[in-house]
Amino acid sequence: MVRSLFISLTSEFYKSRKTLAFWAAIILPILICGLIAIGFYSSADKILKLGYPGLMLWGKFSGAALGVMGMLILPFYVMFMAFSVNNIEHKNDTWKTLFTQPLNKFSIYAAKYIYAVLLLFICLFLFEILTIASGYLLQTLVPKFTFNDYNPFVLLTKFYSKLFLASLGILSIQFVLSLLWADFLKPMGIGFVATIAGIITANVGWEYAYLIPYSDPTLALRVTRTTKDAKIEDFPVFSQEIWVSLVCALVMFIVGYFILSKRNIK
Repeated sequence: MVRSLFISLTSEFYKSRKTLAFWAAIILPILICGLIAIGFYSSADKILKLGYPGLMLWGKFSGAALGVMGMLILPFYVMFMAFSVNNIEHKNDTWKTLFTQPLNKFSIYAAKYIYAVLLLFICLFLFEILTIASGYLLQTLVPKFTFNDYNPFVLLTKFYSKLFLASLGILSIQFVLSLLWADFLKPMGIGFVATIAGIITANVGWEYAYLIPYSDPTLALRVTRTTKDAKIEDFPVFSQEIWVSLVCALVMFIVGYFILSKRNIK
């Protein structure tokens, strides 16, 4: 079972290492973090005049990437990446060939899902690392910045962990949709409408918005303090929208396996 899963996972890497979904997981963090860093560097004089303390400066700097990722880029990247992982088999008509291999069918399916999750993890991990690295680079280039006054590692790790967990529900739904349909428009169209609806319900403050998986990344970025005097980084990671996302991911993972197990391989 473990050997079969490892072989299938390795196969997924070799099949998709040249695809846009794979490289986007690396290029997006570099591009966005780089642009934000350049913007901060070019506007250093204006920012210094505002006199931000370390925590607030890190908040402004990292919030630019977190806001763009959580509300806009991340949901659409997840949709595209989930489609891309399965589209390799649709496009080449290799589902039958895939299941005629002497490998466990569950391992083949789980490897595809795990690979999609790994791409998402790599993307968000790079966002955190590059945000921290570019912040300290700016401190070196502009010594008057106050990045050194606060260590953002715990805070950003929690935020990006929440984004990762909150995106698993969307990933799982889109993964199943891309199993059902080979064309690009149906899963992406449904995902696009659902994402817009999720962002709207989250931003208008609907009390049940957390039940919509597509609103969970937006909700995950909101800080909820446990007590009035608690530090900003003391907010809980496993809030209600995260649990909804995880339950949705588990249910859709099971549904996806049953859909794939019924696929005709003759």
